Amino acid sequence: MSWGTELWDQFDNLEKHTQWGIEFVEKYNKFVKERSEIEVNYAKQIRNLSKKYQPKKNSREEEESKYTFCRAFFTTLNELNDYAGQHEVIAENLTSQIISELTRYLQELKAERKSHFHDGRKAQQYIESSWKQLESCKRRFERDCKEADRAQQYFEKMDADINVTKADVEKARQQAQMRHQMATDSKNEYSSYLQKFNQEQNDHYYTIIPNIFQKLQDMEEKRIERIGVCMKTFAEVDRQVLPIVGKCLDGMTTAAESIEPKTDSKQVVEAYKSGFEPPGDVEFEDYSQAMKRTVSENSLSNSKEGKEKSSSKSKPKLWPFIKKNKGSGPEDFSHLPPEQRRKKLQGKIDDLNKDIHKEMDQRDALTKMKDVYVKNPQMGDPASVDPRLAEIGQNIEKLQAEVQKFEGWLAEVEEKMPSKSDSNRRSGFYEAQSNTAVSNNCAQDRESPDGSYTEEQNSETQVKAIINPNTIPSTMPDFDEEFDDDDTLPTIGTCKALYPFEGHNEGTIAVAEGELLYVIEEDKGDGWTRVRRNEEEEGYVPTSYIEVNLEPNAKDS
Repeated sequence: MSWGTELWDQFDNLEKHTQWGIEFVEKYNKFVKERSEIEVNYAKQIRNLSKKYQPKKNSREEEESKYTFCRAFFTTLNELNDYAGQHEVIAENLTSQIISELTRYLQELKAERKSHFHDGRKAQQYIESSWKQLESCKRRFERDCKEADRAQQYFEKMDADINVTKADVEKARQQAQMRHQMATDSKNEYSSYLQKFNQEQNDHYYTIIPNIFQKLQDMEEKRIERIGVCMKTFAEVDRQVLPIVGKCLDGMTTAAESIEPKTDSKQVVEAYKSGFEPPGDVEFEDYSQAMKRTVSENSLSNSKEGKEKSSSKSKPKLWPFIKKNKGSGPEDFSHLPPEQRRKKLQGKIDDLNKDIHKEMDQRDALTKMKDVYVKNPQMGDPASVDPRLAEIGQNIEKLQAEVQKFEGWLAEVEEKMPSKSDSNRRSGFYEAQSNTAVSNNCAQDRESPDGSYTEEQNSETQVKAIINPNTIPSTMPDFDEEFDDDDTLPTIGTCKALYPFEGHNEGTIAVAEGELLYVIEEDKGDGWTRVRRNEEEEGYVPTSYIEVNLEPNAKDS
């Protein structure tokens, strides 16, 4: 059905309807804007939530990342952060694909509507003007006819009067003829204009107005179609991010499935194991004899301490139940139990070796720079590099001396620690009585926290610094330290970043969308892949953010 034929006389109503259509587009555009703002605010709140619970640097939460359930939670937080990013994508796409397009379209729609109704009003004014001219011609024809009739009657009256001169009669006759001619001309003019007006009116109602109304109908149908497309896009914008949202949720599920209670239990052992042997049996002290009472060799107190405390009849102090004194320990970590001390010393040695490698890399770089200056003096003075080289050399010597010092302490600890075979033999929890002598010797040879053998004078004060699960520092590496490697890993493939990654956490690396990187370590099941940008920039990125292409030999291995 056509507006031009069905609604030819509804110009005003069509004007109101099309204006309402524009207002509807504006209302829908506002609705999408508010939805976009909701997505932005939601993404911001999700990001803030993820950031709030991220482990802080050097905090207890970061130290606890060695546990699988903690790592799973941190992975969930990272995936949640990426999940928030998809809601930002929704907001961006709503803005670019709907809001911006509709805003531009509204301007075009208003201009087109204005143009069509301008043409309609112009046509309406023209036909009204023609109608007025037709009415004017008709009234002039009517007036001329009446004047011609009066002139004819006057002539006939003059002609019948015998007292009127012939000249007056002739004058009246000419006047009547002139009026008659004027009436004839007015009639012809009126007839001609009437024919013209009928043609114009026919064109107006059957051609001009239908064409204008048809354009308005087309404009309105396009507007409705455009709204339909926008509503479809509104849904598609959500649908487009569902695969990535699914990957985020899959990452959370994988992280949850990676939790290993047994492994976490072993981590507790690694974190708090002291390396001491359990105390041996306490021998019976016979007070019925008259001889001077001595303390059993198997007790935790030596004879001297026993003499000093025999009068007070105090019970021997068992070190596992004594709380550790707070405060920073000595440089050699002698305040820690043997196993914890060994881990601390080994960690310190590893850190020093990393520092030595860094200094050596700087020295190599400066040496190359100096060689360039020697070959090309115009680029710089070779002597300007010497002070820095000397400083680096001194730093390396100091670090190497520190390494030797800590290695000496480490060798001392490892020498005094019981071997694994001994531990395995004693793990049967005193299976036979024949082990009694060995157990008794363990108490006698027990290593004190300061690295010396126990004397009860020191055990009362020193042993207090041994056990307190709340204050023993964890020796496991931080979240970022477990990514470090002393040796440069070979390249096993390449990867392309599918999405941008900011890499705020320690041990990660920031990448841009579409960036090409080298893969140096595959995903081990924790959702992270180790990559390298150049010789000095490497770190971990989420596996779901990259497309990995491994070399054939890397896959086989």
